[in-house]
Parts: sequence; C-alpha cells; structure tokens
Amino acid sequence: MIPFLDLQAQYQSIREEIAEAIAAVLDSSQYVLGDQVKAFEHGFAGYCGTAHAVGVNSGTSALHAALLAAGVRPGDEVITVSHTFVATVEAICYAAAVPVFVDVEPGTCNLDPAQLEAAITSRTRAIIPVHLYGQCADMDPIMEIARSRQLVVIEDAAQAHGALYKGRRAGSIGNLGCFSFYPGKNLGAYGEAGAVVTNSEDFASALRILRDHGQSRRYCHDVVGYNYRMEGIQGAVLRVKLKYLDEWNAARRERASEYRRLLQGLLLGTLREMPYGTPVYHIFPIFTPRRDALQAHLSANGIATGIHYPVPVHLQEGYRHLGYQAGQFPEAERAARETLSFPMYAELPLASVAQVVDSVRQFLETTDSDQVAGPRPS
Repeated sequence: MIPFLDLQAQYQSIREEIAEAIAAVLDSSQYVLGDQVKAFEHGFAGYCGTAHAVGVNSGTSALHAALLAAGVRPGDEVITVSHTFVATVEAICYAAAVPVFVDVEPGTCNLDPAQLEAAITSRTRAIIPVHLYGQCADMDPIMEIARSRQLVVIEDAAQAHGALYKGRRAGSIGNLGCFSFYPGKNLGAYGEAGAVVTNSEDFASALRILRDHGQSRRYCHDVVGYNYRMEGIQGAVLRVKLKYLDEWNAARRERASEYRRLLQGLLLGTLREMPYGTPVYHIFPIFTPRRDALQAHLSANGIATGIHYPVPVHLQEGYRHLGYQAGQFPEAERAARETLSFPMYAELPLASVAQVVDSVRQFLETTDSDQVAGPRPS
C-alpha cells in the first residue's frame, strides 16, 4: 500500500524535538498565545521576508481576519478563483462581502491575470490569488492591476509555504499573505493553526486585535473581534518544524521531478512549472479525462490518491446563491473533472514514485488511445 500522505514518517524523524517543545509549553502553562507563539511568529516572519506574522487558529481564520484588517466591508466585492478549497470563498462570505470569480490558467490552475480587469467594478475592494498546489500565481501583473485600481491583494498561500516568486517568498508579495498549518500542509501543526504575514504595522495591529476578541488591551474591546488565537502547543510544534521546511520542500521537488521524468511520453498532463518561481509541490496533480477510471485502477493496486477539487466553488450547492452557471469558467471546470493528485510527501520513497508510474502506464496501455486526450501544457 502506498499512502497519499504519511504524517508518521515525518513525526518519527523529529519526535524527540517535538516532545521537548510540547513539554516546555506544559511547564510554562502558556496554552494560548504566549512565548512559543511569539517566537514562532518572529521566526516565520523572518522566513517569509515580512515585518510581521500574526498567528491564528486556522487558515480560514487567517483569510477572514486579513479581509477585515484590510477594510473589506459588507457588500464589497472580492475577486478570486473558483478552483480552490472552499475556505478561500468561505472567508469572503464570513466578511459579508461578495465573491467574484475569474477563471484559472490552463496548466497551472492559478488565477489568470488577463481576466482581472473585466471583473473589477466600483465595488471591488480586494483580490485573493490562490497559490494552488504549491506554485505561486503570476503576482507581478496582479499587483500592477491592484495598484492602479487601489485594491488590496491578499495571497492565499495555504499550499505554498516556502514557494518562491522571482526570489520572493509566497505571502510576502501582496499586502497580506495567509497560511494554513493544517497537519497535512508542507508546514503542518499537530492540530489547526494559521498565520497572516504582512509588512504593514497597521494591518498587523488590526489582526492582533481581531484574533483576540477585539481587545487592544485586557478587557478593552475596540471592535467586534473573534476567538482566533493560536494555541501555545501549535506555536511550539511549528517552531521545531520551520527549521526543516526548506529541506522537506527540496525533497518534495525531488519527488516531483522524478514523477515528471517517469511520466514523460505518457498521455496525461502534469502541472506547468512557470519560469518565474520555484514550486513546493504541496500536491502533485496530473490531468486526464479518464481521471475516475485511473483513480479506481490505482486504488485497486494499493495506491491512494486524492482529487483537488472535484467540484468548483461556483457550482457547489452552498454557493448557488451567487448566481453562477456551469460553463462560465471552463478551465476551472475542466480542472475539476480531470485533476488527480498522486502521493506526495517529503519522505515518499522514490521506489514508490516508480511504482505509481508503473501502475499508470499499465492503465494507459489497456485504454484505447482514442479515449485518452493529449496532455495539458506542462
């Protein structure tokens, strides 16, 4: 059996350090925020190349708090993509703002900057590009449009810890950058956690107030806030794991490179690596119209896979009120139909990569050629 993700493999490699870090929190009794969270915030801001990092209790909370700190108000429009985890859009709705979708680029599944201008109206306040699968969206044209229209850019970097765009870390390019530390992420906590990074003192101050019940100081509640505080144990765990993030990301890229080498010549598509950056492969996706059949074949051969994501947000039942219809975002809809995620984690044996590809090749050899589309750009 080849698992899609093996969290135990990583844990065993750092078990003693983790135990010491958690014991320090227990000894201090600083269970919510506290010194360990502050130390992680300082380290993560330095890693991302930003002046501030504000720890919160999830990536969804990070997005919501970032929108509020940026001044997004009820009725404002926020432009993003439909091919993303639902939390991106959920957070916009939490702020009582209106999600406005644009389509994604073929091959990268990231926001298509060429479609931004047409989506902007007098009510647009912010843009949320999603760095999907661990590769940055093309940020320069997005930032240029945002500056010319005086819009705020909030990066959804929940899958892109350590990814680079023209030498800059994901999260450091927009006005704010939001991260999830859900356990399966490249930098994962042992529970729920998240963070917002920014170079703005004003935004950072607003975020610290919003995450702590709207308090500027004890029992002085300046705004309606939220209980979005990071736990001390999560801060301690993340401090340990941050030291290894670049090493783990390099291992992910090595496995992605091996997948790509072995998949050459096969009738399916892989993620298009853009020349402007360095992806960190939170997910290794392939694209094929025979996705469901291939997934079933791999499962029958003991190989676990995932689908990220099978239904674009604009077609989800819970977001039907937004008024979008099938066919409006053809690339997002095609990605939802064709994407299959192969096993990917830093400790994945290279022999397992070869076994996955051997099983894919076996499937393709038994599939009529006229039933398999050519690969997407890669």
